[in-house]
Amino acid sequence: MTPFVVPLTAVGRDDLALAGGKGANLGELIAAGLPVPDGFVVTTAAYAELIDRCGIAERIPRLLDAGDGAGIRAEFATAEIPAAMAEAITAAYRELGQGPVAVRSSATAEDLPGAAFAGQQDTYLNVEGDDARLDAVRRCWGSLWTDRAIAYRRRLGIGPEQVRIAVVVQRMVNPDAAGVMFTADPVSGDRDRIVVDASPGLGEAVVSGRVTPDHYELDRRGTVLAWTPGRAEVVVRAAAGGGLAEEAGQATGERLLGDAALAGLARLGVAVQDRFGRPMDIEWALAGGRVWLVQARPMTALPPPPVRLNAIQRRLGEMLLDYLPTRPYPMDMSTWIPYGPAGMMAEVARSLGVRGLFEGALEEQDGVVYRILPRPPRLTPKALAAPFLLLHRAGRFDPARWTEDPRFTGFLREVERLRGLDPAAMPWPELIRLPRRALDAVRPITELRRDYLPRGALMVLRLVAALLPLGAAAMWADLLAGARTRTEDGNRALERLAAQVREDPRLKAAVDALDLDRVKGFTGFWAEFTAFLAEYGHRETGSPVLASSPTWEETPEVVLGMLKVLAASPPSPSAGRSGEAERRLRAHPWLRSPRRWARMARRIAAARTAWAFREDTHFYFTMPLPVLRRALLEIGARLRDAGVLETAEDVFHLRLEEVEAAGDPATMPRSRREELAATARARAARRQELAGVRLIDPRAVYPDRGDLGDALVRGTPGGGGTVTGPVRIIRDPSEFGRLAEGEVLVCPNTNPSWTPLFQRAAAVVVDAGGIGSHAAIVAREYGLPAVLGTATGTAVLTDGQMVTVDGDAGVGQERLMIAVPRSGEARETVRGGER
Repeated sequence: MTPFVVPLTAVGRDDLALAGGKGANLGELIAAGLPVPDGFVVTTAAYAELIDRCGIAERIPRLLDAGDGAGIRAEFATAEIPAAMAEAITAAYRELGQGPVAVRSSATAEDLPGAAFAGQQDTYLNVEGDDARLDAVRRCWGSLWTDRAIAYRRRLGIGPEQVRIAVVVQRMVNPDAAGVMFTADPVSGDRDRIVVDASPGLGEAVVSGRVTPDHYELDRRGTVLAWTPGRAEVVVRAAAGGGLAEEAGQATGERLLGDAALAGLARLGVAVQDRFGRPMDIEWALAGGRVWLVQARPMTALPPPPVRLNAIQRRLGEMLLDYLPTRPYPMDMSTWIPYGPAGMMAEVARSLGVRGLFEGALEEQDGVVYRILPRPPRLTPKALAAPFLLLHRAGRFDPARWTEDPRFTGFLREVERLRGLDPAAMPWPELIRLPRRALDAVRPITELRRDYLPRGALMVLRLVAALLPLGAAAMWADLLAGARTRTEDGNRALERLAAQVREDPRLKAAVDALDLDRVKGFTGFWAEFTAFLAEYGHRETGSPVLASSPTWEETPEVVLGMLKVLAASPPSPSAGRSGEAERRLRAHPWLRSPRRWARMARRIAAARTAWAFREDTHFYFTMPLPVLRRALLEIGARLRDAGVLETAEDVFHLRLEEVEAAGDPATMPRSRREELAATARARAARRQELAGVRLIDPRAVYPDRGDLGDALVRGTPGGGGTVTGPVRIIRDPSEFGRLAEGEVLVCPNTNPSWTPLFQRAAAVVVDAGGIGSHAAIVAREYGLPAVLGTATGTAVLTDGQMVTVDGDAGVGQERLMIAVPRSGEARETVRGGER
């Protein structure tokens, strides 16, 4: 029979089910010889015995369904602890030598990697007396069912049947000072720094956030690197007779902890981290010159360590940030990332003897992508032959004729076959092969890119070479923006739909409300809308490299958001910046000769053809993506129906090879179902933990450009001009409808799906990207001031804030253009940095 009470010395990290997270970790510290106050654990067996004997176990599900956490806690408040259990607790207390104790909750789902549960269950300090001690244990049990703890578990996907609670009872330490210590910097992720917060009295004031503590940053030896004095607003101390007392604090402006105490804390912190093998969050107390450790848990939501990137790594990081607005799922990592656009670029590079492009750049921990760390590609002996391969391909493959290539026509036939399949009607053996078929379908487009890009690049270089003697080399990007592409075809089709919306007030009201059901009532418009989705609905909403991002056809509300933006005002001129660049170039004295201009016009047309090939191959490349998604979601639905997953979308927490190896859910052994379910839950919890953690600090990719002066953010100029307007933060396609005419579009990154927004924005400010990114290209086409790679634009700027965007800054000597703000508001500036 499992005992109701065990000493802390009898448990360790492997005794989570018995002692809960806090108790198991404290026992591990004792086993390592570290200073922990004596104590014992009221085990989870005691909790299980109580809820069974009192009938609480039967009533918990009903009360949970009713959302009545208070009712569950009331059950514990009135529950009578069995005599044998109460006697075991009292006997263990006497063995401590009596005196006041701390009574701490220790749930089986807390103080774990990915699930800290900090503050979710209760702790009672300075408890005196047998009745008070037993009541504190009872209240700790009940705190498993506080509303905050229930919500926290639900957010992490931890079911009520998966959690029990133990209680830790320890000798009370009455400290002179106390606080918390992190063995890595929780803000920067620096693993070489230890961070300590300290305040007089008990650490309760620090962990509850009621006091501004002394803040120390130390190296691993305990040397003070930085110190910020606290304000000591309140001091919490143990009260005579039990309980806590508060008194007003007094800031002295002097360090609360001396060098010796800080060095001792650092030594203990390093020892705790070494014992657990990962950065730790530690609560400590200093009494009579001795440091005691009263709690330790793995640090959660810890950012990746800061990195220094070279120029090649920064360029790769810039591309990855542009591609990855969200953290990839495990299914992304096993499907569309290695086979999609990023995989296509890597394959083209390999054909030229360059290996490792993007390889290993997405590091995973616990099965979830943890950080981006670009690694420089490496050359192989094949790279020596790359110039000859490029010349061979350039001579053989003309981008003007790529759609006549049999590989392209074969690709279209295969995609049409795949799109005609119904995953829901497939038996499992056929369904599980469908994702691989969709991934294999993109290979011809990869081969076409490999073969036709060399002449395309040569055409662009010939144009730039022709512009150089004219002093017009900077115009090349504007000239290429006039290429006719499938993306442009889609934009024109959208504009035709928007024209209908403008002309019908009732339809416009339905579109403005993003009400799909009302829009369906306009049968003629709906027929054209669905035809648009059939032609262009395979386009990605969030990212071209993530299978987890829905497509337009799955989220027609996103397209309605685009129409809402477009229909808000008359259409923009179509010529844009490219037409103006062509007119200015035509006026050059050297090109007044019809023959010279004809030669230049041919070079422009050829370069535009090459540019269109680059854009259109991406358009076609994503055509199998809806097939892949439909297959994966049907697999997820069958796993859900078999009880493996809670939702079909949870399939993205698994890898394709794991699902392939698992077998038909209808006949899958129970042990395999439970294993897959546990894997999905653990990864979902880890992903949730990392929700607020960046994949990489953007400042590593876009280095600090020095003093901002009076500018709020600064980046790379992407489109010229200066505009003042109100900020509108758009973080993803679901928010497209929020952008109003004349607002400054501020966003994390863009892809072709964002193009319609550029027709209404006054200027564009993007966290990621460079002069060759989608945002820069489209901004130049529409003549918009644009600043790319700001790293912090979406964090620093706010909706409605009046800013001046200076897209010309950095051309020659940097200058700051200030337009007159509206309504006399203060001037704030976003500007480009040195080019």
